[in-house]
Amino acid sequence: MSSEQNVAPPAHGGAPTRRRFSVTTALDHFFFVYAGVAAVWLAWLIFTESFHIGWFGILFGVIFWATLAYLALPRLHRILTTIYVPDYFIGRTRTSDGLLGDPVNLAVRGGEAELRRALERAGWIPADAVTLSSSWRIITSTVTRRSYDRAPVSPLMLFSRVQDFAYQQEVAGNPAKRHHVRFWRTPDGWLLPGGARVDWLAAGTFDRAVGLSLFTLQVTHKIDADTDVERDHIIASVRASNPAVGLETLRDFATGYHSRNGGGDSIRTDGDLPILEVGYPEQNSATS
Repeated sequence: MSSEQNVAPPAHGGAPTRRRFSVTTALDHFFFVYAGVAAVWLAWLIFTESFHIGWFGILFGVIFWATLAYLALPRLHRILTTIYVPDYFIGRTRTSDGLLGDPVNLAVRGGEAELRRALERAGWIPADAVTLSSSWRIITSTVTRRSYDRAPVSPLMLFSRVQDFAYQQEVAGNPAKRHHVRFWRTPDGWLLPGGARVDWLAAGTFDRAVGLSLFTLQVTHKIDADTDVERDHIIASVRASNPAVGLETLRDFATGYHSRNGGGDSIRTDGDLPILEVGYPEQNSATS
């Protein structure tokens, strides 16, 4: 059941268009908003009522949040994303929960040793692996505002596996703010859409603060929305310290877009894919 409603003429001229009003759509929107308000009201009730039963209530609230954020919501996301998120290359990483993560915004041609050498000459520091010890250290460092320039980065997936390694640059000794970039080696014989061959793909972003994930409520770093700025910073720092590093850019490799990453942070990119040329071992030995 529907009725028609007149609307203003389109901005580019022409005959006025008519928008169809749907009772089903209206009800769907109503219940969507109602469910959101009800969820917020439930959380508020749990929070306020916890104080009426003393410290045990506060402990219950913490346990409820931890269960929701680290067990229930991640499991739900894994189920849903297995159904609707494609498992082939679309220029986006995925979180361990299956959510679309940071954009792939850089590629590299060259060997691992040459790539690492170029990054370290530019002042980039390899990130520690995620362990109980490194996780605890980044928590204490963030709370106390003490430097941890090798702090681990969260795992992101590409080609159905976690990044091979990551590098970072801490800002002003504050572990909550850092430049960082993850690298994945491409599978043997794999080509980019369009046919270009690269050895590494990377996702570079800037951590601006620590907060809660919009989708899982987990504690995580929040990134700056303009990922192109971080991409360009990585390229500029590497090439300034390594004049022999070449650069090729695949213009409009992907559609420029605004979206959100796995933590719910806004991201935007122009869709270009720069390729750094750092060289191979045989090239270096031939020129030495």
